[in-house]
Amino acid sequence: MIQELFSQIDLPVTNNTWIFFLVLCIILGAPLVFNRLKIPHIIGMILAGILIGPYGLNILLRDSSFELFGKVGIFYIMFLAGLEMDMEGFRKNKLDGIFFGVMTFLIPFIAGLLVGIYILDFSFPGSMLLACILASHTLVSYPIVSRYGVNRRSVVTISIAATMVALLSALIILAGFANVFRGNGGIGFWVWFLVKIILYCVVIFFLLPRLTRWFFQHCANQVTLFTYVLTMVFFCGGLAEFCGMEGILGAFLAGLVFNRFIPHVSPLMNRIEFVGNALFIPYFLIGVGMLINIRILFDNWNTLWIIAIMIISATFTKWLAAFLTCKILRRSNDEGWMMFGMTEAHAAGALAMVMVGTTLEVSPGVYLMNDVVMNGVVILILFSCIISSFATDYASRKMALAEEEKPTQGDDEKILIPMRYPDSVSPLLSIAMLMRNSKLNRGLIALSVTSDNQQGINDQAKAKKLLEQASQICHAADVPIQTQSRLATNIPNGILHALNEYEASEIILGMHRRRSMFDSFNGSLINNLLSGMFRQLIIVKCLVPVNTLRNIRVFVPAKAEFEAGFHRWIDRLSRMAKQLGCQIIYFGPKNTLKRIENYIQANHENVRADYQKMEDWNDIMLQTTNLQEDHLCAFILARKGSISYQAAFEDLPNQLKYFAESSVILIYPDQFGDPKETLTFIEPRAQSQTVTLYDSIMRFFSSKIHQ
Repeated sequence: MIQELFSQIDLPVTNNTWIFFLVLCIILGAPLVFNRLKIPHIIGMILAGILIGPYGLNILLRDSSFELFGKVGIFYIMFLAGLEMDMEGFRKNKLDGIFFGVMTFLIPFIAGLLVGIYILDFSFPGSMLLACILASHTLVSYPIVSRYGVNRRSVVTISIAATMVALLSALIILAGFANVFRGNGGIGFWVWFLVKIILYCVVIFFLLPRLTRWFFQHCANQVTLFTYVLTMVFFCGGLAEFCGMEGILGAFLAGLVFNRFIPHVSPLMNRIEFVGNALFIPYFLIGVGMLINIRILFDNWNTLWIIAIMIISATFTKWLAAFLTCKILRRSNDEGWMMFGMTEAHAAGALAMVMVGTTLEVSPGVYLMNDVVMNGVVILILFSCIISSFATDYASRKMALAEEEKPTQGDDEKILIPMRYPDSVSPLLSIAMLMRNSKLNRGLIALSVTSDNQQGINDQAKAKKLLEQASQICHAADVPIQTQSRLATNIPNGILHALNEYEASEIILGMHRRRSMFDSFNGSLINNLLSGMFRQLIIVKCLVPVNTLRNIRVFVPAKAEFEAGFHRWIDRLSRMAKQLGCQIIYFGPKNTLKRIENYIQANHENVRADYQKMEDWNDIMLQTTNLQEDHLCAFILARKGSISYQAAFEDLPNQLKYFAESSVILIYPDQFGDPKETLTFIEPRAQSQTVTLYDSIMRFFSSKIHQ
């Protein structure tokens, strides 16, 4: 019966359903098998492609689906490299990245030219093509770096920058060489090529960011945003190919553009990584394996000699470039192995150059790239990917272990987020996810408190929907979350009880809406929280989606450095600025700014921070010039009786009218000692007799909303 079953199976499989089933089986099984063997799963995908491909068991052909999904996969790898790059680290290390790029291009290029002419006896055009192939490389091993969580290390940023320098240089030389070979390499070609590059850069770096900011501000649907991102990635790739460059460069540049709009901890980022790592990138790796014909290694000694020389030359020159750069830049050996691993793999760029060689005719019917060299390049791809994966895995594991062994500062972070309105759920959670310490991996606490009366009982169904919405957002971003809906005699006491039960470190609260101009409920809520807690309170008013913010201005009063919560709010705002990739500007007295600068340099060195002197709190109105809707203004305040409290805070509601076009955050840091009134509720009659700071602020924002 089994023999009859196998006799009915025609190989290679051509049924689309079974093709996709077999590919999914490989994507599912290869990591499980090769992880047990301590082999990077990337190698497993390539070896699986060799096994099932036309040069292996001939189970599957490399049809158009592998070409399509393979191209999507390599675009995805380059896009993720740009998307996850630490932009501030790149700015600080750009010269190192350019230097390494020049080294990892020039050394293999010169060696390839000499090896082709003097050892392999190639013609000069053939040697030029070989030199370009050896000088270029592809970030095939980047998923390994991302999986270990070291993708924001400076050495990774340097390696990515070097990849772009080497690949772009090789492709430009190849484009000029190919056109000269065809007799089209005059001054007109280079002028037109330069014009296309300039126009391309204008579209990518000037028009695309503005279009993206507008789209993100006017569309909240996550599926639509994901589709928009992919559309722009392939638009950038296609436009790059139209300009005479390789599409993977366009995908990488698209990643750089979206870097500031898609925070690393966000549902959209999680979806992008999930789709790429689950389907497209494995499809590309399997497709690469299907190109490889191991049998040619045993055809004859001449073929084996050519392939061996190409592999040795490519590997040694990339290693030499990495470790010379490592010594010159005074980097550690682990960083040297990381630089070598990330720049060793030859894949998409090499394949593109091979295809160019097959179109250049030396004489009628004789092409520059013959079958032996073409097969040698394909075998080079296999060995370089294997070496690259092992080297990158080794370096990533060492760096991840070293990071875990570092002593971490004690942090009691537990963020409590009371919620009331559906459209405030996403902004509050976004702020919390940007501020949280991802290394601690502690969950957020979403809370909904309703009054213990008939109306409150009726509102509990709405409260549960809010909490479900919060859970969906956090789960989509892989952020743990706890939810609680509770009844309370009054709202402030309910929030304070939850704060104590969960031992929360702080509260992030939205600026709730007043139901009428004479309604003081919101003011009494905040004032009772302030009087009943000594932990940090953050009050948020966002006018635009959080991920579209591009500037944070922080106004700090004198003596803020003496408050108990001084470091806590700096940590929160610094993480937020780093995730958004935006600049953060601190305004305050000289001594306070110096303490802030020292702390940021010691604990958040990759934050792009600036410091401007402002001795008098009343001078904040002088800083309202050039404020835009995508700016965030953070005010560091203090409770009465605190060290940094100032009488000038009472005038803040009048000053805030100059910040009406920007998003606002009010931060009350931790204070020393226990609150004077714990879990107490001020009677509404007594509260109405005193106009507090927060009441005045609420009236101002409410009037803006009603207008």
